[in-house]
Amino acid sequence: MHSIMIEVEFRARFSSSEYERLQKILDERAECLGPDDKHSVYYIFQDRLLKIVRNISKQDAKISLKMNRLGEGSAFKEMEIHFQEKDFEAMKELLDHLDLNARVAEEGQQRTNYRYRGCEIALKYGKTWGHHLEIEKMIADPDMQQQAEKEIRSIADELSVHLMTEEEIAAFLAAFEKTL
Repeated sequence: MHSIMIEVEFRARFSSSEYERLQKILDERAECLGPDDKHSVYYIFQDRLLKIVRNISKQDAKISLKMNRLGEGSAFKEMEIHFQEKDFEAMKELLDHLDLNARVAEEGQQRTNYRYRGCEIALKYGKTWGHHLEIEKMIADPDMQQQAEKEIRSIADELSVHLMTEEEIAAFLAAFEKTL
């Protein structure tokens, strides 16, 4: 099964003490959807991102194609195909043997998902991004993007979180990609 949706997403990075502050607030105010630890392999192209994800907490897997790169707007057309967790290594091997002309990064990530005011919030920790969160809303109609962005910014303001600008994300990713 696959689906194509538009993901409106913003990110923030912060210290471990800020992580703890946000976790406490979200535990009190939001619906906790539980742990969602993942192991991901990213195939980074000039104009898009392909990733395969082993969802450790939910014991499933998916391949996901974002039709543009982070740092190039807040809305991403995204296609996902779910598959069985037991097939993750075979999918990784298949992709690794293709001549994709992509930079590859692999990382584990601890995360807890929340639902709050119609958006999903993932509170995360990983080696590359450190302590961070994503606030996202999935939409089917591009005309809904501005309203989704407004809702996300309102939540960030309420949580006193600085959302990264496109320039900050692009600079962060450019520095990271130099290490690959």
